[in-house]
Amino acid sequence: MKLNIKSLKLLYVLTALVFLYNCSSDGSDGDNPRSNNTISGLSVTVNVVGTNNNNLYGNGSGVVNFSAQAIGAVSYGFIVDGGNEVISTDGSYQHTFNTKEGIDYHIIIVNAYASNNDSINVSKNIAVSYYVGETPFWADEFFQPGAPSSANWTYDLGAGGWGNNESQTYTNNSGNVKVANGILKITAKSSGSGYTSSRLKSVGLVEFKYGRVDVKAKLPGSAGTWPAIWMLGANFSSVGWPRCGEIDIMEQTGWNKNKTLATCHWYDTASSGHASYGLDANISNADSQFHIYSLVWDANSIKILVDDVQIYVISSNNSSINSTPFQKDFFFILNVAMGGSLGGDIPANFTEDSMEIDYIRVYQ
Repeated sequence: MKLNIKSLKLLYVLTALVFLYNCSSDGSDGDNPRSNNTISGLSVTVNVVGTNNNNLYGNGSGVVNFSAQAIGAVSYGFIVDGGNEVISTDGSYQHTFNTKEGIDYHIIIVNAYASNNDSINVSKNIAVSYYVGETPFWADEFFQPGAPSSANWTYDLGAGGWGNNESQTYTNNSGNVKVANGILKITAKSSGSGYTSSRLKSVGLVEFKYGRVDVKAKLPGSAGTWPAIWMLGANFSSVGWPRCGEIDIMEQTGWNKNKTLATCHWYDTASSGHASYGLDANISNADSQFHIYSLVWDANSIKILVDDVQIYVISSNNSSINSTPFQKDFFFILNVAMGGSLGGDIPANFTEDSMEIDYIRVYQ
């Protein structure tokens, strides 16, 4: 995988600055510790095991080491996410966050106790990664509420149909795209005079060649919506489409919500034109339950799976794909279109509907 190093370094520096602020020697990170005459100066250092430029929230083991010091303290207590207090006489404590896979915030309260039972405390809010089995090389777990991370995502904005006679105008407004409760939500809405939605892309930020991609998503169920989880060649701006290549991990038409589509597009030099190969697969409860849409991509083939069942395969070095766009870096696109060639007719009573994404994980 090739990630945008400038964005990673900036995020790493910002994370480090926040971390240093949170772990300042006066113990303040929003809640100042209580002070008295017998105990003072509580400081806490936090080491998320395996943190580096590519793993800002640890190596996926969930292991975090804490070290607390205070003047006059004879013992320390650690309370993790409102659980039972664990007492340490020397201020050291190790905890493994393994109750939820992915990246999540955790609240830790550290108490320092004097011999006369006086105490002071600080609280910490830290982000830690935990994965069962292999740790992704890159992931967006959407654990930070608000706008999607600018280290991973930018936007296509505006109207014009995007080449498929679509009806929406793409925005980056919070009404159309936001992260809340660990979920990315892309919402298509009726504006009265038209439709708005959002289209995220990782171009220039997250680009890679080969690996396995898992996207856990719930799809809109309204007729007229055209959700897509797909990828374009990173050289799109220089060679255009379809020469850059396209991998559609998941598309769904606006008229059949019981199927998903998997397709590859490329430029065929033999015919001097666009070529494609696609298949559909039956799916149940796509709008009410999360399913995992996967890509398994290497130098020899492209496979697409739904809930770990293969529904599509194409040889990526097939002689018919003789421009070999699938041997180069690609980037992600996530969007919900309205109408157009695969959205179809939009009901007059349509108000809004959303695609929700729990996570995107890339393994190499």
